[in-house]
Amino acid sequence: MTDLLSIKDASIWASDYLNKNVTSSNISYLIQYGRIKKYGDNGNIRVCRHELIEYYMSFKGSREIDWREKLGDDLNWTLSFDNLKEKDTTKHVHRLHPYKGKFIPQLVEYFLDEHIDDFKKQSYFGKGDIVYDPFCGSGTTLIQANELGIHAIGTDISAFNSLITNVKTSKCDFFDLHNEIKRITSALKQYIYQSNNLQFENELLEKLKVFNNKYFPSPEFKIKVRKGEIDEKKYCLQKEKQFLQIFNQLVDKYEIQIKQASSQRFLEKWFLQPIKNEIDFVYKRLNEVENPQTKKVLTIILSRTVRSCRATTHADLATLKEPVTTTYYCRKHGKICKPIFSILSWWERYSKDTLVRLSEFNKYRTNTYQICLLGDARQINLFSELDKVNKDFGKIVRKKGIKGIFSSPPYVGLINYHEQHAYSYDLFGFKRNDQLEIGPLFKGQGLQARKSYINAIADVLNNGKNYLIEDYNIFLVANDKYNMYPQIADLANMKIVNQFKRPVLNRTEKDKGAYSEIIFHLKSK
Repeated sequence: MTDLLSIKDASIWASDYLNKNVTSSNISYLIQYGRIKKYGDNGNIRVCRHELIEYYMSFKGSREIDWREKLGDDLNWTLSFDNLKEKDTTKHVHRLHPYKGKFIPQLVEYFLDEHIDDFKKQSYFGKGDIVYDPFCGSGTTLIQANELGIHAIGTDISAFNSLITNVKTSKCDFFDLHNEIKRITSALKQYIYQSNNLQFENELLEKLKVFNNKYFPSPEFKIKVRKGEIDEKKYCLQKEKQFLQIFNQLVDKYEIQIKQASSQRFLEKWFLQPIKNEIDFVYKRLNEVENPQTKKVLTIILSRTVRSCRATTHADLATLKEPVTTTYYCRKHGKICKPIFSILSWWERYSKDTLVRLSEFNKYRTNTYQICLLGDARQINLFSELDKVNKDFGKIVRKKGIKGIFSSPPYVGLINYHEQHAYSYDLFGFKRNDQLEIGPLFKGQGLQARKSYINAIADVLNNGKNYLIEDYNIFLVANDKYNMYPQIADLANMKIVNQFKRPVLNRTEKDKGAYSEIIFHLKSK
């Protein structure tokens, strides 16, 4: 077949064909997940150019046209940032910890930096200015403000959100952090080696490898499923039950306690007993740390580790369904997978990743102030709260005033913000303020919920005006399907002077349909 290309040549060809960078890893991904066939052996793998064309033609060039038809010609594709890779949108500390509902840093940068273009006719912020984010979340606005030499204040009702942001923005002692990570990791390894868990998991992995190679060869199995040659549901249920017998034998052999005695608390319901034991062990060592900032960074590392070790399937990490306590067929990977029985690999991975990301951000860090205050943005006194944590910054804010706001308020009835980090609230004992959330999922999207949301967002803006300069600019990112923001602006005695409608391409949800959000530009009436 003359149409065969090496993986490297395929990446070069595809980059030219799609007019965007396609890496060798991208081609390998298509092979691994059965999107295209592989030809040759592992030392001389080839792919078919015709199959690549067929795959790319299924979406190439059609998305923008399709989305404009569905969402309107006023869609600003410039703000799609479709040229960016995931590593660009999750650069340095922006991926220090998972967080639902955050916007990409490039969107913030677009409005905070001093450039102008066909859509952004003027610059709104400059070096030394102060920007405010009353719905700080995981701190994207504050981080980008720092990169641009802009001071920033954030507020958030969630104690955990405030912790995430302040860990990202604060300097740390890398030598002390590295030593504490080394100390805790060494102790954890010793603890694990003294139990049966390591031997149990090693033998389980060996048996899974043999079983999956026999019954779920990759990528042949997924290709046969797509062609209808295998009834995936029937076949996989049978194999799932078959391997479960092997799993149960190993549990008995090594006397492993899988389930916890109680399932009342989050840490009891969603974590296997071996995991819970290791979490408790690391938590105790973390509390021995003397440096307050080091301790906060380690808290984020442990929280991220804990999140990845919940007893759930690989496909349900974002939205938990039911705890998984045995091996299971994984549709995501097309084979039998297992729940996690040790936090060690995740702890080591996230410890290393955190050190790298904090170090990387230091290359861009400017000598400016960024602080996230814990409190209700509807009534918080920014001056008095700033004085409690940084009087020097408080003096600057009083003298200069805040230039404007850039924020993404919660979308009505979409997310329970405290619940998404329930594991950390449970483990670290942070106070929960669920009842103070604006527009949470548990309140729904009904008429009463929308009225409450409108009044709450307006209250936030009215309180924020106490600290803004006279000629302020406010940018709020929202998917306003209920047309609430004209009412919000009116209640805040503001006017909407411009709207930027952008397509949201890289969503974490399973729904990949056409979706947009609007950046509302508000000023004083």
